[in-house]
Amino acid sequence: MRFTNITRVIGLLLALFSLTMLAPLAISVATADGAGGAFLIAFATLLIGGLAVWWPLRRVRRELRLRDGFVIVTVFWVGLGLAGAIPLALAHQPHMSIADAIFESISGLTTTGATVITGIDTLPASILFYRQLLQWLGGLGIIVLAVAILPMLGVGGMQLYRAETPGPMKDAKLTPRITETAKALWYVYLALTAACAAAYLFAGMPLFDAVGHAFSTIAIGGFSTHDASLGYYDSPLIEMVAVVFMFLAGMNFALHFTAFRNRDIRPYLLDSEVRAYAVILLGVSILVCVFLIAHGTYDSAAEAIRHGLFQAVSIGTTTGYTTTAFVHWPGLLPVVLLFASFIGGCAGSTSGGLKVIRVLLLAKQGGREIHRLVHPAAVKPIKLGTRPVPDRIIDAVWGFFAAYVASFAVVMLALLATGMDQVTAFSATGACINNLGPGLGDVAVHYGQIGTTAKLVLSFAMLLGRLEIFTLLVVLTPTFWRG
Repeated sequence: MRFTNITRVIGLLLALFSLTMLAPLAISVATADGAGGAFLIAFATLLIGGLAVWWPLRRVRRELRLRDGFVIVTVFWVGLGLAGAIPLALAHQPHMSIADAIFESISGLTTTGATVITGIDTLPASILFYRQLLQWLGGLGIIVLAVAILPMLGVGGMQLYRAETPGPMKDAKLTPRITETAKALWYVYLALTAACAAAYLFAGMPLFDAVGHAFSTIAIGGFSTHDASLGYYDSPLIEMVAVVFMFLAGMNFALHFTAFRNRDIRPYLLDSEVRAYAVILLGVSILVCVFLIAHGTYDSAAEAIRHGLFQAVSIGTTTGYTTTAFVHWPGLLPVVLLFASFIGGCAGSTSGGLKVIRVLLLAKQGGREIHRLVHPAAVKPIKLGTRPVPDRIIDAVWGFFAAYVASFAVVMLALLATGMDQVTAFSATGACINNLGPGLGDVAVHYGQIGTTAKLVLSFAMLLGRLEIFTLLVVLTPTFWRG
């Protein structure tokens, strides 16, 4: 383990993160909303602290190992959650405890969208913008951003990239150089964000809200500048814009890059994961809409389809926007939507959940085992499209699934131990570890009513989900630190 190199990189990344305080600081100064001091203190603290760590080690130039990358990503994300909480804890509005500020910061950076804040409509403009910015930066990953724009780090970018990016297949690069790969992903991310903001603006959102919601839509975060989320606007056009861009953001960004570079939509049509992703969302949407119409939940079928489609895509992609109180929908619908978030979007997207490709491979592996019961001597490879999937990846998927289930159980039991009821504990665990946001029971609207211990447990669950379980758990094992 090369601790001097690790420390140098973390210091530089913290100094880089301090720059994110400048935009909300400028907004605070321009609007005189009174929150400027909090952002100024946060900026100075992180910049000076980061440079103080980096400066003595600035001449260290040693290649990072894979284990070093895991340590950097884990330590940085935990530190980032604490650092991001500084302006929230210092601001006079909202008045937040340290635990609440940490929860809100980690929720934003992990693109979970769970909030402890009420009265969002009355928050200072700079705080509103900062919350949305946290989600946008966390969406594709600040580590990937650093790899893209800071090749002067002098470290092995692939180690950071593999530890940071979601999905079971992390070795594929879009370009020969990893810095160019990271840049390509960020170009796609920026382009989608700009297009989403323009679409929201065209649909009738004010400029400030359009930019803020574009940040959280493409990040699949779910934070809003209003307590009522997108339901504040009561606009079918705005909701359909959100549906389109949530669907796009839930797809593998590498496919977006390939399709754009080749000016060809065939990469989408030929990708097994995208097809499964579309079928799952379509199936959930149809089920929800039919059930709402059959139960007469809304006055017309058109209104039922409008709300059903929006919530199915929002929850299924783990975005977490709401236009209506779906937790009060009849029968199985709230639970169906929560279960859809367990699948989430595609690998290589900004969504949470298990990822469609893992669920697809688990289903194919289950089918193969059933086939082997009937034909024990049969050789039946698992394929995605026409390509066989290596057994190493299948083993990794099963290992991830086992770790996911075990982590889910431990977090849920920890919440139950704090006195939380079963429905709230189950849904809060699922909503946070899947980076969804809204749950059921006491966390259907916000998380402000749960205890401090539960908030810290759920903050850990959000980090688990964002870092795909293994990245965080591996550094907690004795084996990792031996040798």
